[in-house]
Amino acid sequence: MAPGVARVIRTDASTSRASSPTAAAASSSPTDAGLVDQGYAGSCPAMLKAAQMLLLLIGFICIRSSWWTDHSTYSFFEIVSICDLVMILIFYIVYIFRIYRTMTCINWPLAEFLHYLIGTILLLIASIVAAAKSSNSAGLAAGAAFGFLASFLCILSIWLSYKVSCITQSTDATV
Repeated sequence: MAPGVARVIRTDASTSRASSPTAAAASSSPTDAGLVDQGYAGSCPAMLKAAQMLLLLIGFICIRSSWWTDHSTYSFFEIVSICDLVMILIFYIVYIFRIYRTMTCINWPLAEFLHYLIGTILLLIASIVAAAKSSNSAGLAAGAAFGFLASFLCILSIWLSYKVSCITQSTDATV
């Protein structure tokens, strides 16, 4: 690896021990039996995903039920919030029903990381633009506020799930 290269390392905070694909294959405890992963359902990442989905839904409803004049700004917020909500729901379903065990062709941690990274940036942009254009409507301002709260939870989810480490190697290291 080249000097100063950053790499992403998945930590155990993002899923329970039994829900990671490598740990799930190695363990055969009685808690693995059943359709629903009870360990993941009560974990911090699952609760974080549920809170994100709730905030995105409330933000969408606030924007959708308000009267607005700048159609492109608020339709962008609606599209980003619903797409983000659907993707978080998909990852929630994948982890709660252990779908990652049968669909091994997808790198689920990487896919989730990329979703959170891109989705959070788009949601933050949509929330900033919606907040800037919502000077006359409390519903629009509330939708933007819920968008900001959901963005914060998405950033928190990335922070708790992943650790970015800069790997530096000396130039005289032998391989």
